[in-house]
Amino acid sequence: MTKYFTPEEANHALPQVRALVIEVMQAREAIIKAQPELWPVLEKSIGNGGSKKAGELLHEFRRVENGMQGLHDIGCMLKDMSIGLVDFPTLRDGREALLCWKYDEPAVLFWHDLQSGYSGRKRL
Repeated sequence: MTKYFTPEEANHALPQVRALVIEVMQAREAIIKAQPELWPVLEKSIGNGGSKKAGELLHEFRRVENGMQGLHDIGCMLKDMSIGLVDFPTLRDGREALLCWKYDEPAVLFWHDLQSGYSGRKRL
């Protein structure tokens, strides 16, 4: 069952959402930084059981997984981890829509319908 947020409820959840998004974004950055070093190791280790470097990144992948699960448990969805874009299901005029928040915004200030996405954001 979908939880629908009012703008006030979404803003109330924002401190917890922001903390989870920070975790995901930081883990993503660590994974991306390791990519040039990691790809050759992964290619060589496919048949021989892994590598130390790949094992070290498991923590970062778990951070992403835990952050995503935490956001899911709150009832919102991370739509773009590179910019920290989060949608909160809502009802507007009796129809499903999404409240939309980006990591660098001070509050949930925008919404969009289900089809238009980020490019169709409108001010609340």
